[in-house]
Amino acid sequence: MRRRASLVLLALCVFLAAMAPTLRWYAFPRLAKIPPNQYQETVLEAKPAVLLNYSTLKSEKVDKITIVQTLKGNVEESKRIERDAGRDVVVWDSLSYVMGPDGKMVSKIPERYVFDAHTQDPVHATGESVDGDPVRREGIEFKWPFLTEKRDYQYFDAQTRTSAPIHYQGTRTFRGLEVYYFEQTVPWTRVPMPKTMPVQGITPDVLAKTGLTRWYTTKRMFWVDPVTGAPVNGEEIHKEELRNARALMGQDTLTVFEGHVKMREDYVTSVVELVRSNRLMVLLLVSYLPWGFTALALLLLALSLWLEARSRRPGPDTGAGAEPAPVTAPV
Repeated sequence: MRRRASLVLLALCVFLAAMAPTLRWYAFPRLAKIPPNQYQETVLEAKPAVLLNYSTLKSEKVDKITIVQTLKGNVEESKRIERDAGRDVVVWDSLSYVMGPDGKMVSKIPERYVFDAHTQDPVHATGESVDGDPVRREGIEFKWPFLTEKRDYQYFDAQTRTSAPIHYQGTRTFRGLEVYYFEQTVPWTRVPMPKTMPVQGITPDVLAKTGLTRWYTTKRMFWVDPVTGAPVNGEEIHKEELRNARALMGQDTLTVFEGHVKMREDYVTSVVELVRSNRLMVLLLVSYLPWGFTALALLLLALSLWLEARSRRPGPDTGAGAEPAPVTAPV
């Protein structure tokens, strides 16, 4: 009976020992992915800020500028691209909507971002764009890969339509989470005019004829959860200018927007809570279950060997050395 129990425990040990690496190296890369129908809204603010008043054509200090960023998964486009790409694809239709202190639109920049659901690598497909202009992204945008590494990544900048390194600057603690801190500085770069302008009748073509050019620089900062790859906080020190503006506005350079953009506190809190719940699912696949199965397999192996050793011990002494009892025949 002990030998049979020993064999059963040994079989369970082998099963668990096989499941541990299978979960980590086979199941995790296939199960951990971004859902195609994800929707997310984030509100950022710059308080105070400098904003161009298009009525007076002067840069003015204002109390607050609000930026609403939305990401909406386009399931139909994901399915269409997946048929050709042969892998799980996510399509995010995003919009960055900037409002002045009066709530009126300052600018809005739509994007379509196509990427691999598992690795977050860009997938080049028809429709990949920024503000209606076709682009070919290299590197990441919005989200880091699962199990983010302590290294630099290529990060796509929607204003310049180019990618550049975003640098790992160390490990920090943010709201009780251990996170990786990344920074990227985009130097002054000439960028396209937004397709949608805050003044009706003014278009990029009209501005181009006046000789006006738009320039931009920013320092981009992210605090990233290394397990899920999701930023739990993001900030930008952002500045935009119109140059060659003397003929139209009376001076060579005008500040269009300047401010330190930060996530609004209630959105930081909600993002941290969401990341806490999502990281548990990832850790189950990459750490808790594999290591738990390994420890349990070792325990079952030890118990199996102990039962096997017990089953091989000789039984109690049966008195083999004693003299046999006399046998008497019946009379």
